[in-house]
Amino acid sequence: MNLWTALLDVLILLLAAMLLGALFERLKQSAILGYLLAGTLLGPNALDLMPNHRAVATIAELGVALLLFTIGLEFSWRRLRTIGSIALGGGTVQVLVTGTLAAGVCLTLGLGGRPALAVGAMIALSSTACVLRLLVRRAEIDGVYGRNALGILLLQDIAVVPLVLVVTALGGDSSSSVAQIGWEMGRAIGVAALLVAVLFLLLNYVVPLLLRAKEAALNRDLPILLAIVTVVGAAWASDKLGLSPALGAFIAGLLLAESPFATQIRADIAPLRTLFVTLFFSSIGMLSNPAWVLEHWALVVAVVAAIVFGKTVVISGVARLLRSSPGHALATGICLAQVGEFSFVLAEVARHGQLIDGDLFELIVAATVGTLFLTPYLVALAPHLATIVGRLSARGPQMLHPLDETSPQPDEELSGHIVIVGFGPAGQRIAETLMQRYRSLLVVVELNTKSADVARTYGLRTYIGDATRTEVLEHLHVERARTVAVTVPDPAAARHVIEGVRSLSPEIPVIARARYHVYRWELIVAGAEVVIDEEDEVGLHMARAISGTLRANEPETNTE
Repeated sequence: MNLWTALLDVLILLLAAMLLGALFERLKQSAILGYLLAGTLLGPNALDLMPNHRAVATIAELGVALLLFTIGLEFSWRRLRTIGSIALGGGTVQVLVTGTLAAGVCLTLGLGGRPALAVGAMIALSSTACVLRLLVRRAEIDGVYGRNALGILLLQDIAVVPLVLVVTALGGDSSSSVAQIGWEMGRAIGVAALLVAVLFLLLNYVVPLLLRAKEAALNRDLPILLAIVTVVGAAWASDKLGLSPALGAFIAGLLLAESPFATQIRADIAPLRTLFVTLFFSSIGMLSNPAWVLEHWALVVAVVAAIVFGKTVVISGVARLLRSSPGHALATGICLAQVGEFSFVLAEVARHGQLIDGDLFELIVAATVGTLFLTPYLVALAPHLATIVGRLSARGPQMLHPLDETSPQPDEELSGHIVIVGFGPAGQRIAETLMQRYRSLLVVVELNTKSADVARTYGLRTYIGDATRTEVLEHLHVERARTVAVTVPDPAAARHVIEGVRSLSPEIPVIARARYHVYRWELIVAGAEVVIDEEDEVGLHMARAISGTLRANEPETNTE
């Protein structure tokens, strides 16, 4: 194979991905869809314009390793310990329940036990790259369902590692007993632990002797070389030990996250990550077979519909168990109702282990690509459905609960009070500033039970409820309130709260927070009397700080 011919194929694929990605962005869709379509069109099952597509797919495997490596860099051990209940509890339950149900359906349809478990593991994962990019671009990552989705996705990313071990163990001799499978899993875990120990010793004791922080700061090349050597070496070692190369890359990133070079490596590795991740998604598109999909279109549509519906139901149920409102729970489920990019990693492991045959692999690829294509539309639909379901599920007084059962019901006493909607950092600063003079008048309404607990520690009258619903505002008697402060970061939720307050009391002063400048006028139009624009305020504070620094450094003028 000619090297330059293979590089020409890579160049053509990247060019097509760039053009189609830009087109999809212009259409307000995810660029990832453009990358998938580029691979589909140029791949061997469509126009077949890339004779060296196998070489490109091999290069793209580096993209998988690098993607898991960068995810590992974001997961220091300290961060893993601080993941909230929606991730540890909700994410774990979601992966187990979704995987089990999917495996059960496969068994019912006649698939063997091992292939069914492997398919269940694939379907359990959602797309971190696609969903987070869409939520951030739509400024919905700070909403309740955005935070729910983020927590579950973080746990899923961590779950890739044990799932790879499970699928690898399942891919052994088909005549193996349960005990033998357990032995294979134990061996895989032991080998992984050995790899962790070796990498830990190298990165914490050997590398610091050769590369100190001072030298790394003076020579920007050294941290990059350290990252590349670590990720490629760990992936190679993992492959030689019979594990997935992606697993070794994740472990390497996780251990490097604790090193003093982690911040610099994250910044320097970003361009390489973009390159290889683009190749990864494009190579996924190359796996899809349009002719096979057309021949089996009814089956593909049925599987895509089952995945979207089933994952929406399961994830919505998990979010409800963790006290999310029906609307936010449904929005969380809809956002995560796809099969993720790491499912291809599991599919490749399963195919190499002869767990799945060619037709089943084609079906998994087609269904995954189909759900990824639907994801931008589902994420856009989520907040609208959340609003509709929120209104339909309103049931009057039981929607609002005092945090302390001994506190009086709001409709008995509230008048002339100050309502703080949301008790995150912004709400806490408001309370701290006003408590000395107006403590008895402060009333907090918060949907998140942990934030409500914080408000209780302040000694404030606190209620758990969804202030986007007019019924909650009615029971808080906002029409009798002196003012309402809306501190929630989600612009859509803030707008609904303001509109609800205005529908009950056109005259009451409403002070709202705009996380992003682009939403300032939406909140004003909704009825906010004062909108604190965070981006404007940050700019003003920085300008004052810069001015103060300049004045302090100006030479003193001799007036004598």
